[in-house]
Amino acid sequence: MAFDYVQLARELAASLRGSRSQVQWSRRLGYKSNVAYSWESGRRWPTGAEFLRACGRNHVDVPEAITRFYGRRPAWIDGVDPATPAGVAALLEDLRGSTSVADLARRTGVGRFAVSRWLAGQTQPRLPDFLHMVDASSVRLVDFLAELVDPGTIETIREAWTRLEARRRGAHLVPWAQAVLCALDLAAYGAAPHQEGWIAERLGVPLEVERASLDFLARTGQIVFRGGRWVAQDSVAVDTRRYPEVGRALKVHWTEAARDRIAADASGMFSYNVFVVSHEDLAKLRALHREYFAAFRGIVAASQAAEVVAVANVQLFALTDEASATGRAS
Repeated sequence: MAFDYVQLARELAASLRGSRSQVQWSRRLGYKSNVAYSWESGRRWPTGAEFLRACGRNHVDVPEAITRFYGRRPAWIDGVDPATPAGVAALLEDLRGSTSVADLARRTGVGRFAVSRWLAGQTQPRLPDFLHMVDASSVRLVDFLAELVDPGTIETIREAWTRLEARRRGAHLVPWAQAVLCALDLAAYGAAPHQEGWIAERLGVPLEVERASLDFLARTGQIVFRGGRWVAQDSVAVDTRRYPEVGRALKVHWTEAARDRIAADASGMFSYNVFVVSHEDLAKLRALHREYFAAFRGIVAASQAAEVVAVANVQLFALTDEASATGRAS
């Protein structure tokens, strides 16, 4: 979903001020001039660092908010205050992952030189640019802002936030919806009008699952019926880290789906290895799994032909209690 980042920046500035007067809020931020008026009118913009510092002055624990957004504490946050130019650069650099500067420049409509300088901390992005960079890097801008402000007070993202919450809360109740949504991208599906049962047959699920999934996707604004078939409505990422219990339920669902395919002797790669290893090497294996999954997602993102819907379950866990094992060894 494309946002009006300038309007969003104005709304964020006003939301942070709340019921205070612009002069009061400007003084609280440490400015002698009425900077709140300048921000809200769009005459000038805070930098990304100034915005995060203002969030802190509004009683938000910014490091903890970013940790909740990640779903874990990012390594860089212990070495730098996120509400500083260096912290903003570290955040943007981490969020972009393997995305190239050229791709970020294309997505944001900003020159590569400017993007490179923001990522290096040599210059600071203004708030609209900072928001656009977070969106282009993570596709989770709404979730990011929801950790810093009440999204219900921000008109530009209110509707998107409501849809995201509905999708997240219902995702574990209709777990096959994710696969059905992917099936709509298949070239074969798009080549002819919608035929009930076609998706169910391709995914190997009952017709009732297809119907329930399409109904859920339509009710939550993820698909629309157009030109005789269902079409994906937007590309806003639905991330379940805000509700860990939903994420766990979905992991259980897809693990059980794999179990059912194994029991049916279906085609696929199903293997396991029970082994004993040192704590140090187990950590290495976990790092290797993360590297594999990052490369895996890169291949998926770059794939050009939509021909098959697939599932990858990545599992690595200790059967013994690691802390107890360490204690016994000592």
